[in-house]
Amino acid sequence: MKYLLIKSIFLFFVYPHFLNADVQLIKKENSDSNTTLLVIAGIHGDEPGSYFSASILATHYKINSKNLWIVPNLNQASIQKNSRGIHGDMNRKFSVIKNSDKDKKIVEEIKDIITQKSVSLVLNLHDGNGFYRKTDKGNIFNPNAWGQTCVIDQCDLNQTQPFGNLNTIALDIKDRINRRLIEDHHTFDVKNTNTKFDDEAMQLSLTYYAVTHNKPAFAIESSKNLPSLSQKVFYHLLAIEEFMNIMEIDFIREFDLDEKNIVKLLEEYGNLSINDNISINLTNIKKYLSFIPIKSESNVFKFSNPLGSVAREGRNFVAYIGNKKVVTLSPQYFKIGESCTDTFDVVVDGVKVTLNKTSDIIVNDDFNVIEQSGYRVNVIGFTSEGLNDESGVSIRLKDFDKRFSIDVNNRVYRVEFYKNNEFCHMSKVHFIQDHENE
Repeated sequence: MKYLLIKSIFLFFVYPHFLNADVQLIKKENSDSNTTLLVIAGIHGDEPGSYFSASILATHYKINSKNLWIVPNLNQASIQKNSRGIHGDMNRKFSVIKNSDKDKKIVEEIKDIITQKSVSLVLNLHDGNGFYRKTDKGNIFNPNAWGQTCVIDQCDLNQTQPFGNLNTIALDIKDRINRRLIEDHHTFDVKNTNTKFDDEAMQLSLTYYAVTHNKPAFAIESSKNLPSLSQKVFYHLLAIEEFMNIMEIDFIREFDLDEKNIVKLLEEYGNLSINDNISINLTNIKKYLSFIPIKSESNVFKFSNPLGSVAREGRNFVAYIGNKKVVTLSPQYFKIGESCTDTFDVVVDGVKVTLNKTSDIIVNDDFNVIEQSGYRVNVIGFTSEGLNDESGVSIRLKDFDKRFSIDVNNRVYRVEFYKNNEFCHMSKVHFIQDHENE
């Protein structure tokens, strides 16, 4: 399993496409305590409120005391397909699972994480149908609904177990959430499934596995009937924060918790690095990029977003953030140069600068990549008759064919470096002012 100790939001999450995905565990830890909140999201791939909440939790919260562990995308393969479970319902495999079950490795790994001594409380995030009400008020508001609930399997664990008073904690969480509703009908309530005696299906679930191993466990269900993903994420984050408050986990959130800010965060897909020599900002990227210079096999994809993943579709690679298909990359295979420099020189708006190999070239007016002996520069989208090497040429935004931009605003273009016909690295030129028509 992948254990990632977070010290900065700029850490990249590795997704080698040639490996089977296992459990991604992100740890935000302090040395002052063994108290740990474990947040698990994405056990069902068609519940995006859960895993997009966990992603924001991983990247935009700082933990100052005690510990927060996050599994943001437990069922990654089903998340890509926006499916509850491509191999069946993973949340019904925690009692008995066949050796032949394709979910077995993930289920066994998350069991091991749940039962670690330092785990003090488990939260399993879901999006559920309807709005739970204790009395029947129609098709959406009724006792069979799961949405807007804090779910417990029983009222209490052992009296000596910290946070073992499940019902008391759930009632407290419900009251805290209900003070900050976006709409009045979004009210939360506690749903006790009384699993041991009344619910055979829930006896197979992750939370029941936890409580039967003396781990306090709760499910938080935002409603699938909420009108937007941002509202689902809002309620999940609000619930998680209240659990952290109860556990006295000191945290700093890097944004104001409201729907407007959540919308902005959900639009930030972060960066994709390929083989450490290509870096692409996935926010505002075009849906299809062609002739991406990569290896014919064993490519390593790294995402700054913990929900980033790659799927092979035919000869192409498709980058996902959660269940969102962000960009399709059509490859052009090259041998990767082993003796390439890690920096390059470029004149930007008349000033010479030295940049790291995958850095963006931020330009107002023009840029000129300085020639290097033995290297060839290919500026994608720049038309130059008779030039095999496009270094040593001053280039402006108006010189580009917009079809070759990598962003929807037609301001970012690829600058590729080659040595002896081997691919070295790719930079991007980013024009921040529009001088196209001058």
